[in-house]
Amino acid sequence: MPSLDRTMRQVLALPREAGTPAAAGARDLVAAHLEALGYRVERQRFQFVPSSLNGFPLFGAGLGGLALLLLPLLSGANAPGWAAALLLAGGLSALAAAAVGVGLGWLRLGAAPREDANLIATRGDAPVRRWIVAHLDTKAQAQSMAGRLVAVWVIGLACAALIALAVVRLRGPVPLSLAGRGRLRGTSPGARDNGTGVTGALAAAEHLRDAGTGILITGAEEFGLVGARVFVSAAGERLRDAAIVNLDTIDQEGELALVSHDARGSALAAREAPRLAAAGLPARLRRLPLGILTDSLPFARAGVPAVTIGRLTWRTLRTIHTPRDTADGLSLETAERVGRALAAN
Repeated sequence: MPSLDRTMRQVLALPREAGTPAAAGARDLVAAHLEALGYRVERQRFQFVPSSLNGFPLFGAGLGGLALLLLPLLSGANAPGWAAALLLAGGLSALAAAAVGVGLGWLRLGAAPREDANLIATRGDAPVRRWIVAHLDTKAQAQSMAGRLVAVWVIGLACAALIALAVVRLRGPVPLSLAGRGRLRGTSPGARDNGTGVTGALAAAEHLRDAGTGILITGAEEFGLVGARVFVSAAGERLRDAAIVNLDTIDQEGELALVSHDARGSALAAREAPRLAAAGLPARLRRLPLGILTDSLPFARAGVPAVTIGRLTWRTLRTIHTPRDTADGLSLETAERVGRALAAN
């Protein structure tokens, strides 16, 4: 039987930014590990545009420019009261469309596409009723996940404030940016995000005896959940009556959480929670916080019951998506225990 510890040491030694040779090397290591466990591994190749990371910064920068354009309409008496509201509605709509287009890779902004792949691992010919999912890729940016969350909240408050001012302007003149650090910078070993998730998925693969559970290792998650979206688009019968258990950032500290997106996910979380509790891993059931995206989201949007299992603290959020997300001082024990628990009948 292959050594999970040895495989993960090799994987975590590679900065796995999607579409790079290091990511391909890590994918080969994980595929070889799964094949040695008796799984049939299919590589689902796809292309993506790395400039998709610019969607949110584009919205943040555009919002700042829109605010400057609104100032004279908000405070001046010469323009009609509805002018600020009209400009704000049109501006926010255009910014949202542009940001979504960039984030989904429809607008490439001159960036050359890259190639990445999902690993689809199955054993036997039985229909897969449950997929255990983890993304393999990493990214390093000028801000951590904590910084991105703060940026999302600030931009949300800024939008609310502009809308309020535009409403007030309808009655008369009003007396009177953040999120630009999303571009890639350096590399990250991605030990917590998502070496821990891959560890959990491989631990589950090692202990599974049910051919009705498959392993899906996605690529380019950090570039807009691309691998998961590709799998959902091409899955067809693979997702009929299936459920998704995604593993993403299972740190050694914090409270274990079972995160869902809708009522179907909440019901799945209630079914999976006893597996974790039986292994001494009680998990809190909750919805996905604003500003965080996970691979379970595209499945939920397709009507598939989907949850994400994670464990992290604010200190974890300040580390992931930066070069500081290393294996130094990190224990993979919790991730392995989660994987073994998911493999239990």
